[in-house]
Amino acid sequence: MSDEPTLGEVARRVDERFADVRDDIQQLGRRIDSKVSQDVYDLRHEALAAQVTTLQTLREKDAEKLVATRRWLIGAVVVPLVGILLPVIILLVQGAGS
Repeated sequence: MSDEPTLGEVARRVDERFADVRDDIQQLGRRIDSKVSQDVYDLRHEALAAQVTTLQTLREKDAEKLVATRRWLIGAVVVPLVGILLPVIILLVQGAGS
């Protein structure tokens, strides 16, 4: 007998290869279906960029509020305290020197 396959074996091997190719095509189809289209990607990217811009703006406003609060604190608390305590200290120093 020769080592050549019979027609039935050749047909079986061809059927197996067709089944493998069919499975590969189905897998590719599933992967393509799960991908996001370029339009949807662009829209999501633009929305994300808008959110980042909004967050940056809010962060800058919060920083400005913090600076304003510090200025208010200095103006409303520290300056009057110094204004009250400085004359007292000066009187005490002058009184101790007399």
